[in-house]
Amino acid sequence: MTANATRVLVLNSGSSSVKYQLLDMSSGTRLAVGLVERIGEETSRLSHTPLATGGDKRETEGPIADHEAALKAVAAELAADGLGLDSPELAAIGHRVVHGGLKFTAPTVIDDAVLKEIERLVPVAPLHNPANLTGIRTAQALRPDLPQVAVFDTAFHTTMPEYAARYAIDVETADAHRIRRYGFHGTSHAYVSRKTAALLGKDPSEVNVIVLHLGNGASASAVAGGRCVDTSMGLTPLEGLVMGTRSGDIDPAVTFHLRRVAGMSTDEIDVLLNKKSGLVGLCGDNDMREIRRRIDEGDERAALAFDVYIHRLKKYIGAYTAVLGRVDAVAFTAGVGENAAPVREAALAGLEELGMAVDASRNAVRSDEPRLISPDSARVAVAVVPTDEELEIAQQTYALVNA
Repeated sequence: MTANATRVLVLNSGSSSVKYQLLDMSSGTRLAVGLVERIGEETSRLSHTPLATGGDKRETEGPIADHEAALKAVAAELAADGLGLDSPELAAIGHRVVHGGLKFTAPTVIDDAVLKEIERLVPVAPLHNPANLTGIRTAQALRPDLPQVAVFDTAFHTTMPEYAARYAIDVETADAHRIRRYGFHGTSHAYVSRKTAALLGKDPSEVNVIVLHLGNGASASAVAGGRCVDTSMGLTPLEGLVMGTRSGDIDPAVTFHLRRVAGMSTDEIDVLLNKKSGLVGLCGDNDMREIRRRIDEGDERAALAFDVYIHRLKKYIGAYTAVLGRVDAVAFTAGVGENAAPVREAALAGLEELGMAVDASRNAVRSDEPRLISPDSARVAVAVVPTDEELEIAQQTYALVNA
């Protein structure tokens, strides 16, 4: 790597999309951001914003057959702004990989052995790891000489003690099929827990934080002194909080009941719990803004969905207060956590005895900056901390290739 190689391209490859950002790590600035969506369809779309030149967003529509074609289109957009993948300033490409199992506890330079292990984990991440692998292999083909780094969603949660990670099922069966709690959204939980400590003027090792990552996918984590000790998602991202389309925690016997009584197949139950449950299952909407609008108009189904969502959230806050013993801060992040003031207010309502409260005027403020929304007198700080998973991936990637 040359001395002036300070740029990192971050790729987040989904089943039919590629999100990307190009960052200059010497200044921490974004040079370009973009999204390719609906890959494989006639109506594929690429949105690209060249931040380095201050240019306007460019959008193109038309068929993009596969991830290889998508990344070549991304490379062309970057090259048009003088930021091409052949630039000597590009130090590495960092890839978001959803599932790293127990083997990958830190960012990892990708080689054939790493690819095989990511592939071996496909059965426990069938929706995510195949797309991640496709993005990696395509990027390797475009720049075979460049370090490619995998940053795993699960890595931050590998510090969970065994008693938090284990399910209470037969040990031999669990080990044979790698059944345990892995957790997800790890890059976000890592970033937000550190930023929360900084907001309090403390080192992460001094702070216990409950992080609430509330987007369409949602998860909670208990972070003690910078280390995750529990998290709400499990073997898959289905466990835990009520989400946009996922049920979260549910009696496992519901699946047996649906098989026996409703005659549903395993795949049909999978679709039900992952895509037709959560908020959308309860009221037909998974957009919190629309749900709040409907509540204001007196919609009872929307009100019930909101109440179920908040009840589950409050249960996890209470549980993680018990797990941590001492809570210094509760941090809200991601789309709902950062923007939905009613969710933050309702989630902590009635928890004053735990030292948690929200100041109404502070909570109502909209900002892209980390901020406290608790009263000055509160024993537990309540923060809103915008997450930045791409920056976290870029920082971990750059630190690894420099080392």
